[in-house]
Amino acid sequence: MATAAVEEQELDPSLPACVNLISAILAMEPSDLVISHARACGGGSITESVQKFIWDHCLSTPGDFYAPYLKIFLKKLISEVEFDHGYVLDYLYELYAQYMTSFKDDSFGKRDTRVCKRISYIFPDGCSELQSKQHSRALVFTLQCSLNMLEGDTGCSIWPSSLFLSELILSHPKLFSNKSCFEIGSGVGLVGLCLAHVKASKVILSDGDLSTLANMKFNLELNHLNIETDMPQGSENPIMVKCMHLPWESTSESQLQDIVPDVVLGADVIYDPVCLPHLVRVLAILLNRTKSDSCKPENGDACDESVGRCKVVYNGRADGKSKEAPVAYIAYVIRNIETFDYFLSLAKQANLDIMDLSDSLKPLNLLRYMQSYNQTHVKLLSITCSNRVMGA
Repeated sequence: MATAAVEEQELDPSLPACVNLISAILAMEPSDLVISHARACGGGSITESVQKFIWDHCLSTPGDFYAPYLKIFLKKLISEVEFDHGYVLDYLYELYAQYMTSFKDDSFGKRDTRVCKRISYIFPDGCSELQSKQHSRALVFTLQCSLNMLEGDTGCSIWPSSLFLSELILSHPKLFSNKSCFEIGSGVGLVGLCLAHVKASKVILSDGDLSTLANMKFNLELNHLNIETDMPQGSENPIMVKCMHLPWESTSESQLQDIVPDVVLGADVIYDPVCLPHLVRVLAILLNRTKSDSCKPENGDACDESVGRCKVVYNGRADGKSKEAPVAYIAYVIRNIETFDYFLSLAKQANLDIMDLSDSLKPLNLLRYMQSYNQTHVKLLSITCSNRVMGA
Protein backbone atom coordinates (compact mmCIF):
# COMPACT_ATOMS: atom_id res chain seq x y z
CA MET A 1 0.00 0.00 0.00
CA ALA A 2 2.83 2.39 0.87
CA THR A 3 4.43 1.85 -2.53
CA ALA A 4 1.18 2.47 -4.36
CA ALA A 5 0.70 5.74 -2.46
CA VAL A 6 4.13 6.93 -3.53
CA GLU A 7 3.46 5.98 -7.15
CA GLU A 8 0.16 7.86 -7.23
CA GLN A 9 1.81 10.99 -5.88
CA GLU A 10 3.76 13.35 -8.11
CA LEU A 11 7.21 14.04 -6.72
CA ASP A 12 8.04 17.51 -5.49
CA PRO A 13 11.14 18.72 -7.41
CA SER A 14 12.17 20.89 -4.45
CA LEU A 15 12.64 17.88 -2.16
CA PRO A 16 16.34 17.29 -1.38
CA ALA A 17 16.29 13.74 -2.80
CA CYS A 18 14.75 14.98 -6.05
CA VAL A 19 17.22 17.89 -6.31
CA ASN A 20 20.08 15.43 -5.84
CA LEU A 21 18.69 13.07 -8.49
CA ILE A 22 18.31 15.72 -11.19
CA SER A 23 21.64 17.35 -10.32
CA ALA A 24 23.41 13.99 -10.64
CA ILE A 25 21.93 13.37 -14.08
CA LEU A 26 22.78 16.90 -15.25
CA ALA A 27 26.38 16.37 -14.11
CA MET A 28 26.52 12.97 -15.87
CA GLU A 29 27.40 11.13 -12.69
CA PRO A 30 27.98 7.35 -13.03
CA SER A 31 24.75 5.41 -13.53
CA ASP A 32 25.10 3.40 -10.31
CA LEU A 33 25.21 6.62 -8.31
CA VAL A 34 22.24 8.13 -10.15
CA ILE A 35 20.27 4.93 -9.48
CA SER A 36 20.98 5.30 -5.75
CA HIS A 37 19.51 8.82 -5.87
CA ALA A 38 16.50 7.48 -7.78
CA ARG A 39 15.90 4.86 -5.08
CA ALA A 40 16.15 7.56 -2.40
CA CYS A 41 13.36 9.47 -4.18
CA GLY A 42 11.15 6.37 -4.23
CA GLY A 43 11.71 5.30 -0.65
CA GLY A 44 14.02 2.46 -1.64
CA SER A 45 12.63 1.47 -5.04
CA ILE A 46 12.38 3.11 -8.45
CA THR A 47 8.65 3.67 -8.54
CA GLU A 48 6.59 4.77 -11.51
CA SER A 49 6.45 8.28 -10.06
CA VAL A 50 10.25 8.35 -9.92
CA GLN A 51 10.46 7.20 -13.53
CA LYS A 52 7.96 9.87 -14.59
CA PHE A 53 9.92 12.48 -12.64
CA ILE A 54 13.14 11.53 -14.47
CA TRP A 55 11.30 11.64 -17.77
CA ASP A 56 9.69 15.02 -17.16
CA HIS A 57 12.89 16.72 -15.97
CA CYS A 58 15.51 15.09 -18.20
CA LEU A 59 14.51 12.50 -20.75
CA SER A 60 11.57 14.27 -22.39
CA THR A 61 14.13 16.56 -24.06
CA PRO A 62 16.99 14.07 -24.64
CA GLY A 63 18.65 16.34 -27.19
CA ASP A 64 20.02 18.38 -24.26
CA PHE A 65 22.08 15.40 -23.08
CA TYR A 66 24.92 13.27 -24.38
CA ALA A 67 23.05 10.39 -25.98
CA PRO A 68 25.54 7.56 -25.21
CA TYR A 69 25.42 8.52 -21.52
CA LEU A 70 21.62 8.39 -21.49
CA LYS A 71 21.72 5.04 -23.29
CA ILE A 72 23.89 3.53 -20.55
CA PHE A 73 21.76 5.14 -17.85
CA LEU A 74 18.48 3.91 -19.36
CA LYS A 75 19.82 0.37 -19.62
CA LYS A 76 20.75 0.45 -15.93
CA LEU A 77 17.45 2.07 -14.91
CA ILE A 78 15.31 -0.45 -16.79
CA SER A 79 17.29 -3.44 -15.51
CA GLU A 80 16.98 -2.21 -11.90
CA VAL A 81 13.21 -1.77 -12.17
CA GLU A 82 12.80 -5.18 -13.79
CA PHE A 83 15.02 -6.79 -11.15
CA ASP A 84 12.66 -5.38 -8.49
CA HIS A 85 9.67 -6.77 -10.46
CA GLY A 86 8.44 -3.23 -11.01
CA TYR A 87 6.64 -1.70 -14.00
CA VAL A 88 8.77 0.15 -16.54
CA LEU A 89 7.02 3.07 -18.23
CA ASP A 90 6.48 2.45 -21.95
CA TYR A 91 8.23 5.63 -23.12
CA LEU A 92 11.41 4.61 -21.29
CA TYR A 93 11.47 1.36 -23.26
CA GLU A 94 10.82 3.28 -26.49
CA LEU A 95 13.61 5.77 -25.88
CA TYR A 96 16.07 3.01 -24.98
CA ALA A 97 15.16 1.10 -28.15
CA GLN A 98 15.83 4.27 -30.14
CA TYR A 99 19.29 4.60 -28.57
CA MET A 100 20.02 0.91 -29.15
CA THR A 101 19.60 1.35 -32.90
CA SER A 102 21.29 4.75 -33.14
CA PHE A 103 24.46 4.56 -31.01
CA LYS A 104 27.19 1.96 -30.74
CA ASP A 105 28.65 1.01 -27.37
CA ASP A 106 32.13 2.21 -28.34
CA SER A 107 30.96 5.79 -28.97
CA PHE A 108 31.14 6.59 -25.25
CA GLY A 109 34.39 7.78 -23.72
CA LYS A 110 36.61 8.27 -26.75
CA ARG A 111 39.69 10.39 -26.11
CA ASP A 112 38.49 13.36 -28.16
CA THR A 113 34.88 13.31 -26.95
CA ARG A 114 33.62 16.63 -25.56
CA VAL A 115 30.29 16.84 -23.76
CA CYS A 116 28.36 19.44 -21.82
CA LYS A 117 27.90 18.78 -18.13
CA ARG A 118 25.85 20.94 -15.80
CA ILE A 119 27.34 21.42 -12.35
CA SER A 120 24.74 22.40 -9.73
CA TYR A 121 25.73 24.00 -6.42
CA ILE A 122 22.99 23.35 -3.89
CA PHE A 123 22.90 25.83 -1.02
CA PRO A 124 21.50 24.84 2.38
CA ASP A 125 18.54 26.90 3.49
CA GLY A 126 19.68 30.18 4.99
CA CYS A 127 23.37 29.32 4.57
CA SER A 128 24.52 32.77 3.46
CA GLU A 129 23.63 36.07 1.88
CA LEU A 130 24.81 34.58 -1.41
CA GLN A 131 21.78 32.31 -1.49
CA SER A 132 19.39 35.20 -0.91
CA LYS A 133 20.94 36.96 -3.90
CA GLN A 134 20.38 33.80 -5.93
CA HIS A 135 16.69 33.56 -5.03
CA SER A 136 17.23 29.85 -5.54
CA ARG A 137 18.74 26.89 -3.75
CA ALA A 138 20.84 25.95 -6.77
CA LEU A 139 23.42 27.68 -8.93
CA VAL A 140 24.06 25.86 -12.22
CA PHE A 141 26.98 26.21 -14.64
CA THR A 142 27.17 24.46 -18.00
CA LEU A 143 30.65 23.26 -18.98
CA GLN A 144 31.94 21.68 -22.15
CA CYS A 145 34.52 19.18 -20.99
CA SER A 146 36.35 15.99 -21.86
CA LEU A 147 35.15 12.58 -20.74
CA ASN A 148 38.71 11.33 -20.36
CA MET A 149 40.45 12.62 -17.24
CA LEU A 150 43.66 10.66 -17.68
CA GLU A 151 44.27 10.54 -21.42
CA GLY A 152 44.87 13.35 -23.86
CA ASP A 153 42.38 16.09 -23.02
CA THR A 154 43.30 16.53 -19.34
CA GLY A 155 43.04 20.33 -19.45
CA CYS A 156 39.39 20.05 -20.45
CA SER A 157 38.43 17.67 -17.64
CA ILE A 158 36.74 18.68 -14.40
CA TRP A 159 39.20 17.76 -11.65
CA PRO A 160 38.35 17.29 -7.94
CA SER A 161 40.51 20.22 -6.82
CA SER A 162 38.67 22.54 -9.21
CA LEU A 163 35.37 21.45 -7.69
CA PHE A 164 36.85 22.05 -4.23
CA LEU A 165 38.01 25.58 -5.09
CA SER A 166 34.63 26.40 -6.63
CA GLU A 167 32.90 25.30 -3.41
CA LEU A 168 35.41 27.33 -1.38
CA ILE A 169 34.71 30.49 -3.37
CA LEU A 170 30.93 30.14 -3.07
CA SER A 171 31.16 29.22 0.64
CA HIS A 172 33.47 32.11 1.57
CA PRO A 173 32.65 34.88 -0.93
CA LYS A 174 34.16 37.64 1.23
CA LEU A 175 37.64 36.23 0.60
CA PHE A 176 37.23 36.93 -3.12
CA SER A 177 34.60 39.65 -3.56
CA ASN A 178 36.05 42.97 -4.74
CA LYS A 179 39.46 41.32 -5.11
CA SER A 180 41.64 41.04 -8.18
CA CYS A 181 41.90 37.28 -8.77
CA PHE A 182 44.27 35.37 -11.03
CA GLU A 183 44.08 31.63 -11.69
CA ILE A 184 46.91 29.50 -13.05
CA GLY A 185 46.00 26.37 -15.01
CA SER A 186 42.34 27.33 -15.32
CA GLY A 187 41.19 24.31 -17.34
CA VAL A 188 37.47 24.41 -18.11
CA GLY A 189 37.02 27.78 -16.36
CA LEU A 190 34.84 26.63 -13.45
CA VAL A 191 36.79 28.56 -10.80
CA GLY A 192 36.57 31.71 -12.93
CA LEU A 193 32.79 31.35 -13.23
CA CYS A 194 32.51 31.18 -9.43
CA LEU A 195 34.83 34.18 -8.98
CA ALA A 196 32.70 36.21 -11.36
CA HIS A 197 29.57 35.09 -9.52
CA VAL A 198 30.81 36.39 -6.14
CA LYS A 199 31.78 39.70 -7.80
CA ALA A 200 35.57 39.59 -7.80
CA SER A 201 36.74 43.00 -9.04
CA LYS A 202 38.90 41.41 -11.72
CA VAL A 203 39.11 37.81 -12.95
CA ILE A 204 42.05 36.66 -15.05
CA LEU A 205 42.21 33.02 -16.11
CA SER A 206 45.24 31.41 -17.69
CA ASP A 207 46.38 28.15 -19.22
CA GLY A 208 49.42 26.97 -21.13
CA ASP A 209 47.47 24.88 -23.66
CA LEU A 210 45.82 26.74 -26.55
CA SER A 211 43.12 24.08 -27.07
CA THR A 212 42.21 24.25 -23.39
CA LEU A 213 42.16 28.05 -23.57
CA ALA A 214 39.73 27.98 -26.51
CA ASN A 215 37.46 25.56 -24.64
CA MET A 216 37.63 27.76 -21.55
CA LYS A 217 36.51 30.81 -23.52
CA PHE A 218 33.66 28.77 -24.99
CA ASN A 219 32.51 27.86 -21.46
CA LEU A 220 32.63 31.46 -20.27
CA GLU A 221 30.48 32.55 -23.21
CA LEU A 222 28.19 29.56 -22.66
CA ASN A 223 27.52 30.98 -19.17
CA HIS A 224 26.97 34.53 -20.46
CA LEU A 225 30.23 36.12 -19.35
CA ASN A 226 32.00 38.89 -21.27
CA ILE A 227 35.55 38.08 -22.33
CA GLU A 228 38.20 40.74 -22.96
CA THR A 229 35.70 43.22 -24.36
CA ASP A 230 34.86 46.79 -23.54
CA MET A 231 32.11 47.45 -21.04
CA PRO A 232 28.71 47.25 -22.72
CA GLN A 233 26.98 50.61 -22.94
CA GLY A 234 24.32 51.04 -20.30
CA SER A 235 25.28 47.87 -18.49
CA GLU A 236 25.56 47.96 -14.72
CA ASN A 237 28.43 46.00 -13.18
CA PRO A 238 29.06 43.76 -16.19
CA ILE A 239 30.82 40.50 -15.40
CA MET A 240 34.19 40.65 -17.17
CA VAL A 241 36.74 37.86 -17.41
CA LYS A 242 40.11 37.93 -19.16
CA CYS A 243 41.79 34.80 -20.52
CA MET A 244 45.50 34.59 -21.28
CA HIS A 245 47.93 32.05 -22.68
CA LEU A 246 50.48 31.33 -19.95
CA PRO A 247 52.96 28.49 -20.51
CA TRP A 248 54.85 28.37 -17.20
CA GLU A 249 58.16 27.33 -18.73
CA SER A 250 58.40 30.32 -21.07
CA THR A 251 56.64 33.03 -19.08
CA SER A 252 58.85 36.00 -18.23
CA GLU A 253 58.50 38.47 -15.38
CA SER A 254 57.89 41.26 -17.88
CA GLN A 255 54.83 39.43 -19.23
CA LEU A 256 53.27 39.53 -15.77
CA GLN A 257 54.37 43.01 -14.73
CA ASP A 258 50.92 44.53 -15.18
CA ILE A 259 49.20 41.75 -13.22
CA VAL A 260 49.09 42.54 -9.51
CA PRO A 261 46.54 40.12 -8.04
CA ASP A 262 45.14 40.14 -4.54
CA VAL A 263 44.42 36.42 -4.80
CA VAL A 264 46.08 33.71 -6.89
CA LEU A 265 44.34 30.35 -7.30
CA GLY A 266 45.40 26.98 -8.62
CA ALA A 267 43.70 23.59 -8.74
CA ASP A 268 45.67 20.35 -9.15
CA VAL A 269 48.74 22.18 -10.44
CA ILE A 270 51.21 20.19 -8.27
CA TYR A 271 51.46 17.06 -10.38
CA ASP A 272 54.48 17.05 -12.71
CA PRO A 273 58.02 17.33 -11.26
CA VAL A 274 59.29 18.73 -14.57
CA CYS A 275 56.82 21.63 -14.38
CA LEU A 276 57.27 22.46 -10.69
CA PRO A 277 60.31 24.81 -10.97
CA HIS A 278 58.41 26.84 -13.57
CA LEU A 279 55.23 26.82 -11.46
CA VAL A 280 57.07 28.05 -8.37
CA ARG A 281 58.77 30.79 -10.38
CA VAL A 282 55.39 32.00 -11.71
CA LEU A 283 53.90 31.93 -8.20
CA ALA A 284 56.83 33.94 -6.83
CA ILE A 285 56.36 36.58 -9.54
CA LEU A 286 52.60 36.86 -8.96
CA LEU A 287 52.94 37.02 -5.17
CA ASN A 288 55.76 39.56 -5.32
CA ARG A 289 54.92 43.26 -5.25
CA THR A 290 57.98 45.11 -6.53
CA LYS A 291 58.62 48.82 -6.64
CA SER A 292 58.43 48.92 -10.44
CA ASP A 293 55.35 46.73 -10.72
CA SER A 294 52.98 47.74 -7.99
CA CYS A 295 54.52 50.30 -5.70
CA LYS A 296 54.75 53.60 -7.47
CA PRO A 297 54.32 56.16 -4.69
CA GLU A 298 51.34 58.37 -5.32
CA ASN A 299 49.59 60.88 -3.07
CA GLY A 300 52.18 60.49 -0.38
CA ASP A 301 52.23 56.70 -0.39
CA ALA A 302 55.37 55.15 1.00
CA CYS A 303 57.15 52.05 -0.17
CA ASP A 304 59.36 49.59 1.73
CA GLU A 305 61.10 46.61 0.23
CA SER A 306 62.44 43.53 1.95
CA VAL A 307 65.59 41.78 0.84
CA GLY A 308 65.72 38.42 -0.93
CA ARG A 309 64.47 36.69 -4.04
CA CYS A 310 60.85 37.36 -3.10
CA LYS A 311 60.22 40.98 -2.17
CA VAL A 312 57.12 42.10 -0.27
CA VAL A 313 55.98 45.67 -0.62
CA TYR A 314 53.64 47.43 1.75
CA ASN A 315 51.79 50.43 0.38
CA GLY A 316 51.35 53.08 3.01
CA ARG A 317 48.03 54.91 3.05
CA ALA A 318 46.82 58.16 4.48
CA ASP A 319 44.59 56.26 6.91
CA GLY A 320 47.62 54.47 8.32
CA LYS A 321 46.49 51.07 7.01
CA SER A 322 48.58 48.84 4.78
CA LYS A 323 47.42 46.92 1.78
CA GLU A 324 47.33 43.18 2.34
CA ALA A 325 50.01 41.19 0.57
CA PRO A 326 48.68 38.83 -2.10
CA VAL A 327 47.90 35.24 -1.19
CA ALA A 328 47.62 32.08 -3.25
CA TYR A 329 45.14 29.31 -2.54
CA ILE A 330 46.25 26.01 -4.04
CA ALA A 331 43.94 22.98 -3.88
CA TYR A 332 45.57 19.64 -4.53
CA VAL A 333 45.31 15.88 -4.20
CA ILE A 334 48.57 14.16 -3.24
CA ARG A 335 49.17 11.46 -5.83
CA ASN A 336 52.92 11.21 -5.30
CA ILE A 337 54.46 12.29 -1.99
CA GLU A 338 57.93 12.76 -3.55
CA THR A 339 56.51 15.23 -6.07
CA PHE A 340 54.74 17.16 -3.32
CA ASP A 341 57.88 17.27 -1.16
CA TYR A 342 59.83 18.55 -4.17
CA PHE A 343 57.29 21.37 -4.55
CA LEU A 344 57.71 22.30 -0.88
CA SER A 345 61.48 22.42 -1.21
CA LEU A 346 61.30 24.62 -4.32
CA ALA A 347 58.85 26.95 -2.59
CA LYS A 348 61.18 27.29 0.40
CA GLN A 349 64.09 28.18 -1.89
CA ALA A 350 61.94 30.89 -3.50
CA ASN A 351 61.10 32.38 -0.06
CA LEU A 352 57.46 31.36 -0.28
CA ASP A 353 55.68 30.67 2.98
CA ILE A 354 53.23 27.76 2.87
CA MET A 355 50.45 27.02 5.32
CA ASP A 356 48.11 24.02 5.30
CA LEU A 357 44.53 25.29 5.62
CA SER A 358 42.85 21.93 5.10
CA ASP A 359 41.45 21.85 8.64
CA SER A 360 40.86 25.58 9.18
CA LEU A 361 39.26 26.78 5.93
CA LYS A 362 36.66 24.34 4.70
CA PRO A 363 33.95 24.85 2.08
CA LEU A 364 30.33 23.94 2.52
CA ASN A 365 29.26 20.68 0.91
CA LEU A 366 27.48 22.18 -2.08
CA LEU A 367 27.95 19.15 -4.33
CA ARG A 368 26.57 16.47 -2.04
CA TYR A 369 24.82 14.68 -4.92
CA MET A 370 28.18 14.21 -6.66
CA GLN A 371 29.31 11.02 -5.00
CA SER A 372 32.21 10.59 -7.43
CA TYR A 373 33.81 13.69 -5.85
CA ASN A 374 34.99 13.48 -2.25
CA GLN A 375 35.73 16.87 -0.71
CA THR A 376 37.79 15.33 2.10
CA HIS A 377 40.34 13.97 -0.39
CA VAL A 378 41.38 17.49 -1.41
CA LYS A 379 43.88 19.56 0.58
CA LEU A 380 44.24 23.35 0.65
CA LEU A 381 47.41 25.41 0.91
CA SER A 382 47.85 29.15 1.33
CA ILE A 383 51.07 30.60 -0.08
CA THR A 384 52.51 34.04 0.57
CA CYS A 385 55.83 35.74 0.00
CA SER A 386 58.13 35.65 3.02
CA ASN A 387 58.66 39.08 4.54
CA ARG A 388 61.84 38.05 6.31
CA VAL A 389 64.61 40.60 6.06
CA MET A 390 68.03 39.11 5.42
CA GLY A 391 70.09 39.14 8.59
CA ALA A 392 67.09 39.75 10.85
